[in-house]
Amino acid sequence: MATEPLDPAATAAPPTGPGLTRRRLLAGSAALGGAAWLLRGVLTPEEAAADTGVPALATPPGFPAGIELSRQSYENWAGEIHADQLWTCTPHTPQDVVTLANWAHAQGWRLRAQGHRHTWSPLTVADGTPASTQVVLVDTTANLTAISPAGTADAPAVRAQAGADMETLLADLAGRGLGVTHCPAPGDVTLGGVLAIGGHGTAVPAAGESAPPGHGYGSVSNLVTELTAVVWDDTAGQYVLRTFDRSEPDTAAFLVHLGRSFITEAVLRAGADQNLRCLSRVDVPASQLFAAPGATGGQGLADFMEQSGRVEAIWFAFTEFPWLKVWSLSPQQPFTSRAVGEPYNYPFSDSIPTPVATLAGELASGSWALAPTFGQLQFLIAAIGLTGDLTDVLLSGTLLQDLLTLDVVTHLLAGGLHSDLWGPSRTLLQYVRPTTLRMTANGYAVLARRSDVQWVVNQVTTGYQTLLGEYQARGQFPVNGAVEIRVTGLEDPTTCGVPGAQPPLLSAISARPDHPEWDTAVWFDVLTLPGTPGLHQFGRDLEQLLLATFDGTRAALRVEWSKGWAYTADATWADPDVLGRVIPDSYRAGTGPGWDTAVATLNRYDPGRVFGNPFLDQLLR
Repeated sequence: MATEPLDPAATAAPPTGPGLTRRRLLAGSAALGGAAWLLRGVLTPEEAAADTGVPALATPPGFPAGIELSRQSYENWAGEIHADQLWTCTPHTPQDVVTLANWAHAQGWRLRAQGHRHTWSPLTVADGTPASTQVVLVDTTANLTAISPAGTADAPAVRAQAGADMETLLADLAGRGLGVTHCPAPGDVTLGGVLAIGGHGTAVPAAGESAPPGHGYGSVSNLVTELTAVVWDDTAGQYVLRTFDRSEPDTAAFLVHLGRSFITEAVLRAGADQNLRCLSRVDVPASQLFAAPGATGGQGLADFMEQSGRVEAIWFAFTEFPWLKVWSLSPQQPFTSRAVGEPYNYPFSDSIPTPVATLAGELASGSWALAPTFGQLQFLIAAIGLTGDLTDVLLSGTLLQDLLTLDVVTHLLAGGLHSDLWGPSRTLLQYVRPTTLRMTANGYAVLARRSDVQWVVNQVTTGYQTLLGEYQARGQFPVNGAVEIRVTGLEDPTTCGVPGAQPPLLSAISARPDHPEWDTAVWFDVLTLPGTPGLHQFGRDLEQLLLATFDGTRAALRVEWSKGWAYTADATWADPDVLGRVIPDSYRAGTGPGWDTAVATLNRYDPGRVFGNPFLDQLLR
């Protein structure tokens, strides 16, 4: 696989598309915009009425006293979903949420739980939601953040409210000598948000490994032993708090609910913490790491998975060598490893170097044909940053043309470039800060046999590379980020230790009873800057290819709820066939309860659809 030329002038820049501006494209990037996420104005009702620059809107009628209410702008992770001046409140207690639900039901309004907004899909609100919409965002991060020990000495657990972020939650566990097998890489995601979409990391058992008590290889939702939700009570004729044990059949619909419920707190099973070693490599070419089964020479992604159980590949567009991370259980610190005591140990990706910010700005200004150069620059920054060499120089503003002429890659690869870290699990499982470069992403999970992981990886990467080449041949560059690949197990309810535990019905990795041989999920996403011309058509082409490849015969495809899917030629989350048939059918296939059971349960506990939005009304029919 040849590497593209590094000359920024090698290709001509296409014109900027209609309505695209550098400000609009990069507004969500903390690296280029300077904020973790942008809150464009917070106004109390009185200020909103007095500010002549804000349209006058009546305060929601009869809004409960004692719960702070203001108008705030909403913007998600990549800045693709933006809504100006929506009513937003900050409840102090779970009972406040009950009060809000009963108020909303009586007044015909809707509530949307809001965390740190580290999401892509419109499960909270849609882009451009008018300020006049009868919806109130419910900020869980201000007060609903309590964390406390739970469980027993033999079955330890943690009780956490919905607004607690995962960084704080894992730190609390670590303080008691506890941890989890895997989790989402960002720390700025709330427990409520993670449970809503079935958040995950990357892990399967290595060859010969078995999970110790409290550990498992499914999603974070699969660790829940009980949860408390705001639900409609027919007898009382109002919304109430109700705690569901994991063994109750109805619990299965709440474990991954897509925002169609409001979970106020949950108890999660945990296990004794495990020290990990994380080895980063950039010396295995994609042609080998993603090769067809039997052609990897022992260097395929599945080969590393068998050895360690925990792998991630980040393959920057138009480059030859992916960034491969391999985690392994390591009770004692290896001699060659560097011990770490806190998360976020890749500073070169946390604080965007000036050359990356500069070139990203050029792309967003219309020079989209610089995508090959941008991909190689991202790889080069990672390759150098992993060694610790030249990082200070890069962060201080080395000129782009000077950086791209540095003859360092061949030298570093010849030296067996790697980064070798060791520490408690949370220090190596969480590695994405809010200050990283903000990109949009699609996301899918492929359910397959463990023995077919390399075949799945080869099919995905070959299809992606073929499409990318076809677009490039037409002078189009819809991808300027990376392909990311992770591998997990499927949901196994026994992990939580509750007898008769129910599976998360709407989890992307819920097992297929008709295919017990499918025991593994391969996750992948493709990242690109928001507003990149052709990204929607490319997303559609790739999605249709994947649906045809993983059609349920040898493997099956499901969408990753928090990412992009249901592409049309010019929009995401918009294809009526994918929304109305493909996604529901991916949960109806097989035997036992699935899509229809989950939707009916969520409707029964929220008949007024207080916890919903128009997009969810369309999806969860």
